[in-house]
Amino acid sequence: MSPTRRAPDADRAAPGRFPPDLLYRAARMYYLEDANQAEVAEALGTSRPTVSRLLAEARAQGIVHIEVREPQPDRTAELGQQLGTQLGLTRCWVTPAVGERRTGSVLAPAVGEALSAAGLRSGDALLVSSGATVHGIAQHELTALPGVLVAPVVGGTDEPEEYYQTNEITRQVAARVGGVPQFLYAPAMPGADLHPILTSDPTTRRVTDLWSRARAAVLGIGAPPSTRTSLPSVLPGGSSRLATAVGDICSRPYDEDGVPLEFPGSERLIAMRLEDLRRIPAAIGVAVGAVKVAGILAAVRAGYVTQLVTDEPTASALLAAAQRD
Repeated sequence: MSPTRRAPDADRAAPGRFPPDLLYRAARMYYLEDANQAEVAEALGTSRPTVSRLLAEARAQGIVHIEVREPQPDRTAELGQQLGTQLGLTRCWVTPAVGERRTGSVLAPAVGEALSAAGLRSGDALLVSSGATVHGIAQHELTALPGVLVAPVVGGTDEPEEYYQTNEITRQVAARVGGVPQFLYAPAMPGADLHPILTSDPTTRRVTDLWSRARAAVLGIGAPPSTRTSLPSVLPGGSSRLATAVGDICSRPYDEDGVPLEFPGSERLIAMRLEDLRRIPAAIGVAVGAVKVAGILAAVRAGYVTQLVTDEPTASALLAAAQRD
């Protein structure tokens, strides 16, 4: 810092008689600009003892406010245990509030822990769904799972939005864990003539056969279709058939009791059936937001997910809703 003109009266000023602008300059340099007292003294052209008096006077006059807060305990682990017990989950991971931060960066470490706990080995199958939350998680580090086969649970080669391009999400997750991607070369809902051809094709069967023996899955739980501005193209957002839907997994919507809802063309979906998710030992649901509370509860109670990764506000809302029921 370059020295300024020495304040000739600073060293001689009696306590409480320093000019307010001098108090402010000293306080700003020390508290906001990380200057030490020697640097402040040099910049103001005074001595270190005077700087000490300047800082004390700045506090006394209210120019500087110092607040000491007692550290708050981390409630996330305790909340996760409470929620897991209340809902009968195998395990529940609760992260700090997502807030305005990117969902993926907040949830990814917890998803990595969940995958580590699943005990996957080379050759085991890990399934991944589509959706904005899973897509966000796929952009961040997870955990090392060398040789694990990573496969999508729904087609999506014709989806215009990146959130529902399941092969790309599969590739990203495989890269994060050191796994081997298994691509599904099919739209989520092919036409009536194409559907039987695709479902019997060996490249499709290579993936769908993994659905029956998967040991883990990362499953995005979608909000009610009627509340969303972004949907996979196969879901008719304004359809009366989905008016009672509280959420969806694998592009398959369900009601508050977890009962799958049919809609035009749903018989042609190339997507894992909800009831088949119950066979997966570590079915990890990922979701945040008050709008998803009903969908998460229904998915857990129906057995579609056995584990959950969510944030603190959502976990608190889930716990309150479960205790009311």
